[in-house]
Amino acid sequence: MGRIGTIVNRKNKQDAARGKVFTKLGRYIMVAARDGGSDPEYNAALKSAIEKAKAANMPNDNIDRAIKKGAGELEGMVFTELTYEGYGPGGIAVLVECLTDNTNRTSADVRSYFSKGNGNLGTNGCVSFMFDHLGVLVIDKAEGMDDEEIEMAVIEAGAEDFQVEDDHYEIYTSVSDFASVRDALTEEGYEFSMAELRYLPQTMTRLTDEGDIKSMQKLIDLMEDNDDVQNVYHNWEA
Repeated sequence: MGRIGTIVNRKNKQDAARGKVFTKLGRYIMVAARDGGSDPEYNAALKSAIEKAKAANMPNDNIDRAIKKGAGELEGMVFTELTYEGYGPGGIAVLVECLTDNTNRTSADVRSYFSKGNGNLGTNGCVSFMFDHLGVLVIDKAEGMDDEEIEMAVIEAGAEDFQVEDDHYEIYTSVSDFASVRDALTEEGYEFSMAELRYLPQTMTRLTDEGDIKSMQKLIDLMEDNDDVQNVYHNWEA
């Protein structure tokens, strides 16, 4: 299975089950608009954020409002980006990306979640070296698609890797090439079910103890239920 096969399946289920996804996406859009301006044609991060929001069926009014808040056209809270690193049970590596309007609250929450999941919050750099920061594009398979034709388009667009899975294609790029590869494939008529920058683990770790498995799942659930937490990355092979 490709490096993100389980992520695709798990993420779809989580987003459908959680009503908080629009809140998280709204913050993501606001920060992208704040940092790079409100025009997605000149702001690759904002373009990706909008595409991610649309893939989750976020209403256009919500998207527009988030862009205006981020660009300062509407009054809104100021969000800070934070990344936490630590260990789950059994030494599982965990990376947590947050967008928050209260860093003290978020730090306390994240530390608490690690503790409740029988893990511990670490220092910056303690686990990030175990992950690759890459652009990830996913194209869902449809009738009439040709694997070789898509692979050729992906190579010509400048991607680093391409994998064919049962129901989708996985495309990997460097962070710097992500926007150009995405735009080149979009111009060829391809649509993405996922298009974002992600941290992908270099190796996976299994947990065999039932208690560790339950604790790790609790740690992830607590993190993902928090509005301040945007993404949770780990190397647990569930």
